[in-house]
Amino acid sequence: MKLIAFGMRKDEVGFAEEWAQANQIDVEITEDLLTIDTINQAKGFDGIIALQTIPYDDALFSEMQKMGIKVLSVRNVGVDNIDLVAAKKHNIMVTNVPAYSPNAIAEFSVTQLMQLLRKTPEFNLKLKANDYRWAPNISRELRSLTVGVIGTGRIGRVAMDIYKGFGAKVIAYDLHPKPELKEAGLYADSLDDLFEQADVITLHAPATKENEHMLNRDTFAKMKQNVLIVNTARGTLINTEDLIDALKSGQVGGAALDTYEFENPIFNHDLSHVDIEDPLFNELLGMTNVILTPHIAFYTETAVKNMVEIAFNSAQQFLTTGAVETEVK
Repeated sequence: MKLIAFGMRKDEVGFAEEWAQANQIDVEITEDLLTIDTINQAKGFDGIIALQTIPYDDALFSEMQKMGIKVLSVRNVGVDNIDLVAAKKHNIMVTNVPAYSPNAIAEFSVTQLMQLLRKTPEFNLKLKANDYRWAPNISRELRSLTVGVIGTGRIGRVAMDIYKGFGAKVIAYDLHPKPELKEAGLYADSLDDLFEQADVITLHAPATKENEHMLNRDTFAKMKQNVLIVNTARGTLINTEDLIDALKSGQVGGAALDTYEFENPIFNHDLSHVDIEDPLFNELLGMTNVILTPHIAFYTETAVKNMVEIAFNSAQQFLTTGAVETEVK
């Protein structure tokens, strides 16, 4: 059995090498992303391990089939950039990591919300200007707020527990309600009902065609004045132009964004010597009531280790047994 891992970061390499040694399996590691120009590196291998935000398209799966690749195991949860129809057509098994560390992302979402509530960005600017006055940046307490959680999968449920630990009222919405949460009376009657009640809206839903731009001009208008938005899920859940307008008008009081609608050319790249030619991103970056982070909610030692090991285990399991629990349906 031979596996090749594409797009490996330095912080992942050690975990991959440990796995290869422990399992006595030949593993090739490359920093290159998996594209039509790099797929030739996979010749002679049985499976591919990868992580990227650029697409896995029909052309890639066609080449995999020609090379005898049997499995593509991605080191993340999201599969919105994978052409699953093409994978099936070319007889390539696709696996993902359904849960690498729900706590990492849930904890980060609460961390960012607390910064919004305590006006940390504004006070940081004041400190730089030697302005040590308190007013007018008075805070709200989380325990007095209603937090609306959209998406009650593993991450959303951990987030709900953390928010409840602060004493906040928690309500939720999910297209596929979980029986235990429904029985506990935690779901809002509808998405509009959640919008009307919530002081904070935190997104933990996957990106699908159906929920693209779930938050937009019309839905912002249904929310409480000064609502806070937290997005550690997918950038496409929010119409960025409409969010900026809502932030300017005060309909949205602040936003913590760990993911951005057009993030691929920006996040996880060193652009320190480059002018970013994205007016929407630059406008968000300049707003004092916005916290931007480069898709790092997942980025903990525990999560990275789990992402690597589960992805490699999935490929090994499929190549050994012909079946795997982490298959993407």
